[in-house]
Amino acid sequence: MEEENPRQEPTSGLDIRQIMAILPHRYPFLLIDRILESSRKKRIVAIKNVTINEPFFQGHFPEYAIMPGVLMVEAIAQAGGVLLLPEVPDHENKLLVFSGINEARFRRPVTPGDQLRIEVDVLNWRPLAARLKGKAYVEGQLACEATIMCAVVPRPSRIGSDKPEPPVAPPAEDPALETVSHE
Repeated sequence: MEEENPRQEPTSGLDIRQIMAILPHRYPFLLIDRILESSRKKRIVAIKNVTINEPFFQGHFPEYAIMPGVLMVEAIAQAGGVLLLPEVPDHENKLLVFSGINEARFRRPVTPGDQLRIEVDVLNWRPLAARLKGKAYVEGQLACEATIMCAVVPRPSRIGSDKPEPPVAPPAEDPALETVSHE
């Protein structure tokens, strides 16, 4: 008879409900399903299960269903959002938005039935902006990689206001971003 381990190791993973408590994204644009591991302000690993039921497969492409590359980059950004948005003061009233995408490369098609493993490392971080390096893998093979920049902006008021808040331009890339050590 196998002995059960009485000590359960704490996990740093998150399920979909916990992800939705952090990100404002919802179906059909929530593009991560689970967080496997994370290291505060440094690194996160997420999973996206790609199914034929994804709405984008109806038109991209009906005879050869492949996940659009821009959605893989968005999944990288969402994983970064799960990692960094809780670090922002008053994060319930803020959004992380793209302010730049550099060095995006698409290495192999992602098709229904694939599982994306999304690995994101924080290159620079401060409470108003971040620079992240993300890679998405399928069965150990690199499918997509990109360096993304994001900015923190106010979330538009959801209740009681007929006037939307004026848009706030994301800040330009700031050389004063805090460099993150991965030691």
